[in-house]
Amino acid sequence: MPRAGQADGWAAVPAFGVDGTTGGAAGPTVRVSSAADLARYAGANTPYVIEVAGRIQASGMVTVVANKTIVGVGATAEIVGGGLQMGTTTRPGNNVIVRNITFRDAEDDSISVHNGSHHVWIDHNEFHPGYDGSVDVKRRSSHVTVSWNRFHGTDKSMLVGHSDSFTGDVGYLKVTYHHNYFDGSNQRHPRVRFGEPVHVYNNYYRDIGLYGVVSTENAGVLVEGNYFADVAFPCHSASGYADSGPGRLVQRGNVFVRSGPCETNGTVAEPGSSYAYTLDDPAQVPQLVTAGAGVGRIG
Repeated sequence: MPRAGQADGWAAVPAFGVDGTTGGAAGPTVRVSSAADLARYAGANTPYVIEVAGRIQASGMVTVVANKTIVGVGATAEIVGGGLQMGTTTRPGNNVIVRNITFRDAEDDSISVHNGSHHVWIDHNEFHPGYDGSVDVKRRSSHVTVSWNRFHGTDKSMLVGHSDSFTGDVGYLKVTYHHNYFDGSNQRHPRVRFGEPVHVYNNYYRDIGLYGVVSTENAGVLVEGNYFADVAFPCHSASGYADSGPGRLVQRGNVFVRSGPCETNGTVAEPGSSYAYTLDDPAQVPQLVTAGAGVGRIG
């Protein structure tokens, strides 16, 4: 198991010539308080630990390339208006850590992991509604962990897989979601195409609008040890969703309170064969996640 402050789940699994996710630990630490400085260091070709101090008013997507840690100082770091984009078509955003930052009013996505980026750890952040997704993983990206984040009334919270027609995602999109707090959010927690295994465990779903988890286009999703409270449709899979074809989904050990059934379908590869993890008692998930998720709560 990883030590405190280290990535776990898929982000910790060696692959693509990278031995886990360390971010910018090999480089110097800089502190930024403007969008221009954030973009300059995030797009640099050398490692950096980038400390975000206070509120940064951004526009559009700030490109983040390989070997970066972007971490908020205290509990007041915010990126407002813009978002973080891991990688470009020529410069993937591999080995990136984003922690302890509040995202508000993004003009596009708050965080987008795409263009073949891998080994990304998104941990202890808070997401408020923006124009599009809060955390999207797509376009042949993989080995991503999204942990201990809080989503406040977001709509398109988390997408995995670009579109039904982008079959280049097959064989990629290995993502772990654990101990996230979906607080009155609407949909995509996550919505998955093609990826397998996508591991969704020990998350707290409270008062969800449309649905919890969706597996489509033959994705393989394991949903275990989560707590669903007031979620009419915790899972879609065998019936597909919207225009997307069916996916595979296994559920086990979840708690459903004033919630509908979790639709299951087929079998899914076990993430436990790739990494070790400890499953918390799902009955304790609301208390654990409410106390631990979000900014200002990292060691």
